[in-house]
Amino acid sequence: MCLSCGCGQPNERHGDAANITADDLRAAAQAANVEMEQASDNIHEGARKLRDAGVGS
Repeated sequence: MCLSCGCGQPNERHGDAANITADDLRAAAQAANVEMEQASDNIHEGARKLRDAGVGS
């Protein structure tokens, strides 16, 4: 759903290729041989670890 902003539109990029869409998540999940929800959970956990380590914003 432009998974980046949560607008509810699964594949809307809002004119910016940097926004993550359902198609992007699906492709990443397939590449990792996991379900989309697991890929999403993994991304969330990774972002949390980066935040806790003071990396990024």
